[in-house]
Amino acid sequence: MKRRTMYFRMVTASLIRRRSRMVIALLAIAIGATILSGLITIYVDVPRQMGAQFRNYGANMIFTAEDEYFTADDVEKAASYIDEDELVGIAPYRYENVRINDIGVMAAATDMEGAKATSPFWMVTGEWPASDGEIMIGENVADTYRLSVGDSVTLTYTPEDADEETPDNYLNFTVTGILDTGGSEEDYVYMNTSDMETLTMEETTYDICEVSISATSDELSAYAEKISDNVEALNARLVKRVTESETTVLGKLQALVLLVTVVVLALTMICVATTMTAVVAERRKEIGLRKALGASNASIIAEFMGEGLMLGAAGGLAGAFLGFLFAQAVSLSVFNSSISLRVVLIPITIVASVLVTGIACLIPIRSATEVDPALVLKGE
Repeated sequence: MKRRTMYFRMVTASLIRRRSRMVIALLAIAIGATILSGLITIYVDVPRQMGAQFRNYGANMIFTAEDEYFTADDVEKAASYIDEDELVGIAPYRYENVRINDIGVMAAATDMEGAKATSPFWMVTGEWPASDGEIMIGENVADTYRLSVGDSVTLTYTPEDADEETPDNYLNFTVTGILDTGGSEEDYVYMNTSDMETLTMEETTYDICEVSISATSDELSAYAEKISDNVEALNARLVKRVTESETTVLGKLQALVLLVTVVVLALTMICVATTMTAVVAERRKEIGLRKALGASNASIIAEFMGEGLMLGAAGGLAGAFLGFLFAQAVSLSVFNSSISLRVVLIPITIVASVLVTGIACLIPIRSATEVDPALVLKGE
């Protein structure tokens, strides 16, 4: 116990005597550990952040009918196979041909809250339909029929099995919003599922369902396979233009983060090795005298390695917490989202810093063991 205490005091005293050089080494280690901890935090959190950003571009999975249609029960069963924490939104759609002033237009019935979640890029002037009797129309429809928010419109529907004597179904709506997407969505009118049932006098079945899931490409593929295998009425498939873009961007970003991390660790090792080499050169006479008095190479290695590892542990501890602040700042500025402190990264950062410092000290320590006491004591 006394030997350990003496060893600790000796290492600590040596660091204090050369505090100017050691502070430089400590700062280098702390900066390297900060970058390491921050970039690892970003690397681990990037899939979640990127997934959240890509969800703004729409659904990444769709359900289609295996035969002609599927029901709300099928959608609910399919959703049960998806982790609730990863399910952003789900919006089933039923499409029917209706008429406004005897001119045909396509009507889409859906759950409006689900549509909001799966299509956050939709720009709506006015409000989304919130209750029965309210409708949202595409901008092209609004231009064609000269409709604006607050206007009333009548939709007419002819049942498929109706004969010439059967009167058409019709329902009056109030326009609450006008949809602008720059795409084909502007050619549709959107209503709640309950209104579609009233207009068609039929129980609602669905033609397609859009699903937005915050998950990796592999996880999405697993979900799609599981749903297709277990829900007979559905065929689940990925929206490749979204999932492939997300995978490509994510892979390149993670590769960049990894490359920067390796470069920073290399620079940290160079700085520590340079500082320790200067310390060894400065202490050549002391090392020579100790060897002349019988000190072994093992004791010299232990002292210098102890100094390096102590610096590594202190720098790693400081860098672990500074790295979280660094990652938080990057996340807020780039993704506009905060991250949580990952406690497991604290010991990982400290261990990594100690290892990097230990490796950086190998060359200076080797030169210390090669000091010839006879030459040093002669002043050569």
